[in-house]
Amino acid sequence: PGTLRIVRPDASVFEALGLLAEFEVGALVVMDGERMAGIVSERDYTRKIALAGKSSKDTQVKDIMTANVISVAPTVKTRDCLALMGQKKIRHLPVVESGKLIGLVSIGDLVKHRIEDAEQEALLLKDYIATA
Repeated sequence: PGTLRIVRPDASVFEALGLLAEFEVGALVVMDGERMAGIVSERDYTRKIALAGKSSKDTQVKDIMTANVISVAPTVKTRDCLALMGQKKIRHLPVVESGKLIGLVSIGDLVKHRIEDAEQEALLLKDYIATA
């Protein structure tokens, strides 16, 4: 967990790549002022710039971002987020509360959380068996 990483829609894709590298993240939320305009990821760059032979310095983020972003409320359970991500083939989910962006979770974040839950459950079961 950390600071939400954002980029402007009019930034160059090259600038966005610099932010992805600097923050060691796979996606940035594209914010147009207070409004979430989209999300841009390493995958967008790979498919829409590198493989298309375009220039990341001459292309704006808004030209390659995903504009119709699937988001979740903070009350959505981890397993439901994972199911949604698998179904939609996405790796990042913005978290929105009362119309305001409050976070971004990645599939890696969610898998880590599920593993921690499973490890905790295993410890509780082991303690229960040991005391039974």
